Amino acid sequence: MATSDAPLEIGRLALTVNDIGAVSAFYQRVLGLQLLSGDGETALLGAGERPLIELRADPAARRRGPREAGLFHTAFLLPDRRDLGAWLQMASETRLPVAGASDHGVSEAIYLSDPEGNGIEIYTDRPRDSWRREGDGVAMITDPLDFDSLLRAAEAPWRGAPEGTVIGHVHLQVGAIPEAEAFYAGRLGLTLTARYQGGSFFASGGYHHHLAANIWNSRGAGPRSYPSTGLAELELRADPATCAAITARTGATRFADPWGTEITLTEKEA
Repeated sequence: MATSDAPLEIGRLALTVNDIGAVSAFYQRVLGLQLLSGDGETALLGAGERPLIELRADPAARRRGPREAGLFHTAFLLPDRRDLGAWLQMASETRLPVAGASDHGVSEAIYLSDPEGNGIEIYTDRPRDSWRREGDGVAMITDPLDFDSLLRAAEAPWRGAPEGTVIGHVHLQVGAIPEAEAFYAGRLGLTLTARYQGGSFFASGGYHHHLAANIWNSRGAGPRSYPSTGLAELELRADPATCAAITARTGATRFADPWGTEITLTEKEA
């Protein structure tokens, strides 16, 4: 099952930014996203014809603090390991600063941040038949990434985010894990696939995770205070049956998590 075949997936993500020009240029230059539309107040970026990131300009917005609830990182899933190898080669040649890299067993991931501190993961999945299952869960690890092996996988230079690139998952900072599990597993009906110390992972359709929540920097954080930079809106796309089930529990297609992060539910074709 491909990520897009899951009953629920990540659609697009909206960020409020102070400097839309600098942030838009970063996502185009570093991640190779294409500018699909823009008017100076907003910019829509994607891969192929698929929108992934919407930037909303607010020069006066307060800069979100690192210990507040909100975005931990947006994870861009590349279609093939060769793509990640090509990206890593580009990053090495241009001396792009990265924040970390890990082999998670189910995936290989590299981490960085945009100019306003929004976390980014760029990753590729390993074949699903290699994932270690634990009931409804998926065993994930955090081991060092084999950079040499990944670089050898590259067959061509990086030419930008290839068609088929999606937001594979979004990782959130929250104030408390029990409330996050009650909302994302209980109210939205996602499967709790894994727990780390201070973090829980949620998925649909057997994926390792579409959403995650942690308190590593944000333990005890209260509701978000707007206007601020950072995550403005998260779109979840679901098939008709899943969309109807979530709407029945939430009473709406637009709602917020316990910390005020706005979520919009849209229907995709079954």
